[in-house]
Amino acid sequence: MATNQKMILLVDDSRVNLQIGLNSLAGIYAVLTAPSAEKMFHILENTRPDLILLDIDMPETCGFEAIKILKSKQEIKDIPVIFLTSRSDPYDEFKGLSLGAVDYITKPYDPKLLRRRVKTCLGC
Repeated sequence: MATNQKMILLVDDSRVNLQIGLNSLAGIYAVLTAPSAEKMFHILENTRPDLILLDIDMPETCGFEAIKILKSKQEIKDIPVIFLTSRSDPYDEFKGLSLGAVDYITKPYDPKLLRRRVKTCLGC
């Protein structure tokens, strides 16, 4: 991994979705994956990714609750979050952006579109 390569933390309870995201971003970004919000917070204890891609529908802690927790912690609140979710209702998108997400992408997504939106978010 190049030292200037941006790091993305992809959080989704579906192994298939984690693999799709990894395949879409690998080689361009360093990608860490987490199957739950709890694992995400464990990773964040020692690692500061440049961006978090966060699913909403997950067991235990949903993405909406996870971003509330993330934004309440001084040391990690500035990490940008993009929701990457199957929820396509405008209310959910509004809620996600209101909670502090910088973007909202619905699944299924085109890998080129995901890469473009991530690049835009990271200011590359």
